[in-house]
Parts: sequence; C-alpha cells; structure tokens
Amino acid sequence: MKKGILFVMAVVMAADYSMAGPPKKWTLQECIDYAIANNISLQQSELSKRSAEEDVKQAKSELMPTLNFSTNHAVGYRPWVNSGVSTVTNGTVATSVNKTYYNGSYGINANWTVWNGNKNRNNLKLNKLAAQQSELSLAETANSIQEQIAQLYVQILYLNEAVEANRMSYEASLKNESKGREMVKLGKMSKADLAQLTSQTAQDNYNIVEAKSNIAKYKLQLKQLLELTDSEEFDIYIPAASDADALEEIPSLTSVYEAALSTRPEIKNSQLAIQSSELNIAVAKADRLPSISLSGSVGTSSTSMNSNKWGKQIQTNFDASVGATLSVPILDNRSAKTAVNKAKLQREQSLLDLKDKQKQLYSTIEGFWVDAYTNQQKFKAAKASVESEQASYELLSEQFNLGLKNIVELMTGKANLMNATQDMLESKYMTILDRQLLKFYKGEPLSI
Repeated sequence: MKKGILFVMAVVMAADYSMAGPPKKWTLQECIDYAIANNISLQQSELSKRSAEEDVKQAKSELMPTLNFSTNHAVGYRPWVNSGVSTVTNGTVATSVNKTYYNGSYGINANWTVWNGNKNRNNLKLNKLAAQQSELSLAETANSIQEQIAQLYVQILYLNEAVEANRMSYEASLKNESKGREMVKLGKMSKADLAQLTSQTAQDNYNIVEAKSNIAKYKLQLKQLLELTDSEEFDIYIPAASDADALEEIPSLTSVYEAALSTRPEIKNSQLAIQSSELNIAVAKADRLPSISLSGSVGTSSTSMNSNKWGKQIQTNFDASVGATLSVPILDNRSAKTAVNKAKLQREQSLLDLKDKQKQLYSTIEGFWVDAYTNQQKFKAAKASVESEQASYELLSEQFNLGLKNIVELMTGKANLMNATQDMLESKYMTILDRQLLKFYKGEPLSI
C-alpha cells in the first residue's frame, strides 16, 4: 500500500514537472535587461533623475512673474462706543450704536524680477546640468551592475566546465580504483596503495560537490542582483565558449582608453561638474550687481461702518498701482565675496576630480588589459601543458596496468593533468571576461 502511494506521488510530481516545463535558462543579455528594469538601486537613481527634472521646471517658472489673489474678512467689536448714527422719524430722534462691525478687502498682486545679474537664468542652466548629471549617474549605476552580472555569469560558466573536468577525473579515479582492486586480488598491489586510490576517488568526488556548491552560490548572488525573490529555480544558459574565443585579438590599451574618455558616463559627469562650478561662480557674482523688479496690484475694500452699499464701496475704494524697484548692494558683510571665492575653489576641486576620474579609468582599463593579455598567455601555455600531461597520464596508466609504474607515479601524473586542466579553464574564461570588459569600456555591449 505504501509503495503504491509513493508511486502515485511520483507520477503526480512528474506530471507537474512536465506541465510546468524545465526552469528558464537566462542568457547574459536577459539578465542584464531584467536587472536594468528591476534593480532597486537603478530605480532609486531613476527617482533622483526625475526629481532633478522637476527642479528644471521650477527654475524655468522662476523666470515668469508671480500673481496671487488675496482677500481678508474680519469682524470687530468696540464695547465702549457711545455715539453712533442718528435718524429722524416723525419728529423722533433715534440713535443706533454699532459696536460690532465688519471689514473686507480684496486684492490681486503681481511681481516680476526683470534682472538680477542673470542669477535666475544661470540657476536654470545649473538645474539643467544637474538633470544631465542625474541621468549620467543612472548610467554609471547601470554599467556597474552590468559588470557585476558579467563577472558572476562567467564564474558560473567556468565552474560549470570545471565540474565536467572533475567528473572526468572522478571517472578515471573509479577505473583506477577498480583496477587496483583486481591487482590486490592478484597480489600485485598492497592494500595501502589501494587506499590511496580510494582516497583519490573520494577527493575527486569532493571536488565535484565543491564546484557545484560554488555554482549555487554564484547563481544566488546573480539572482539577488536581478532582484528575483521568488522560490523558483534559477539557472543560466550555457553558451558554447570555444578556445577560439579566448584566443581572439585583445584590443589595444590606447584605443580602449581613448574611446572610454568620450563615452563613459563618469567622465562626462565630471566634465559637467566643471561647467556647473563655472555657473556657480557667475551666480555668486550676481549678488554684487543691482537688481530690478516690477510690481503691480489692484485692490478694494468694504466695511459695515459705511452707509454706502457693498457694490458702491467696492467701486469707490478700488485702486491700482504699478511700481519698479531698484536694489543696489553696498555692504553685505563680505557674503558675496565669500560666495565667489568658494565657488572658485569648487571649480578647482571639480578639475581635480576630473583628473582623478581619468586616472581611475586608465587604471581600471589597464588592469583589464594586463589581465586579458596575461590570462591569454597562460591559456596558451596551459593548453599545451594539458595536451602534454594528457599524453603523459595515458602512458602512465598503461604502464601502471602493466605493473611498470607505481601508485605514486600514477597519482602524480593524474594530479598534474588536473592542475593543468584547471589552469587552462580558469585562464580561458578569465581571458573571455577581460576581453568583454575591455569591449564594454570601449562602448560595445557585453556578449558572451
């Protein structure tokens, strides 16, 4: 009965899997596209960019006049008023004293800063530059995330091939162990030597488990970078990375750097920061200059203490005015001079920041170039070493089977082959990664 239940459960699970299909295998481009659309850091940068765009709209509106309507209504009380309004009716005098009264006023006011040393126009330019810098900061974040994705992706590709290499080594160890057991039965090998072969088999199996564990860790990091929080299994597409990919020509350091100087957002951002500092100097200097503004208003009022009707009072009390104001700074406790000097210091700081960014960029590209060139040379050497060690190990295996080589020599040959294979795989994928990053800094998309 229990076996029947287990069988039914297995059938149901198999049916569910067949209906759902295997887990989606993400390509590098799909990972990048999804991260660009869903990464929280990028969404936060997008909000900063939109906020900067609102500042631009506000700065534009500062060039226009302001207009507002105001009205005020108040009820007053005068408790000690003894004289009031007298009326005569049929020879009788009646006096009314209004201790409570009402006042109302209505007005429309306009103001326009005609000129203030171009401060408002320069502030508009500053906000436009800030919006561009926010957009470039968004691009910087996107580039950083793409680099991280590529690095994790290539690590998974490398470890995936390393698992296969370890599996082949494990299968070879199983054959050696099986052959060793036969030789022990024939008295051609000691149990101590057999124990070494068994230990080697266990070590190869451990290497497979460890490589798979590292793959799972890198997949988890990649999944977190993509902001994937569901419980579905995450896997990536394994492209066919040939040896020719690692042997392709590496772009020159100079060509990559020159292209990066004109395309990388961090450099453009620093250049805009210099323009902003120069505008800040102009804004600070404007505080030394006169300013001219125009103003105008229309208004009227009414009160209950007037015997005229409300409409008549509104008409009678109506007035309008237009004025111009000239403001000339004379003494400002050195605030304008201090602002100008600090703006000039900020410009010097921006120039130094640009030089520092250029230096960092060159250092980063040089690091990728050196790593690409070094790993490519390592790959060429390791590939030749693998071929040599493979031939040597095959010969050792034949001689071991014939009893011409001992267990130590066999294991040493196998270890040399595995080390050479791991070196070849690591240098191969690191070369591919470094080449792609060089192309990326040159302005080309990442593709593996």
